[in-house]
Amino acid sequence: MTIALPPKYGSAASNETAAASTNRASRRLVKPGIAFDSIKTVGKGLVIGLAAIGPGIGLGVLIGKSVEAMARQPEYAGQVRTTMFIGIGLIEALALFGIAFSFII
Repeated sequence: MTIALPPKYGSAASNETAAASTNRASRRLVKPGIAFDSIKTVGKGLVIGLAAIGPGIGLGVLIGKSVEAMARQPEYAGQVRTTMFIGIGLIEALALFGIAFSFII
């Protein structure tokens, strides 16, 4: 004894309908993909911008305070300058990490 299923539960017509709906769904995914790429590009720009702002502020503060320290105590200018250059290197490394991270995105 066999049981005949209605057309919507397993016939060839329902398989064709499922394939057609899959094709429609895949066509709809093209537009969000384009939007995702543009959002990704905007995100990269924001990462690079924020990676430049932070070190820029940090360098300004560091160099300003170093010049102030050298003006107050000229005999320690060499030590202050050495420490300043180490700090500049660390701050610039943070900027480079931000730019490298934007390429990873």
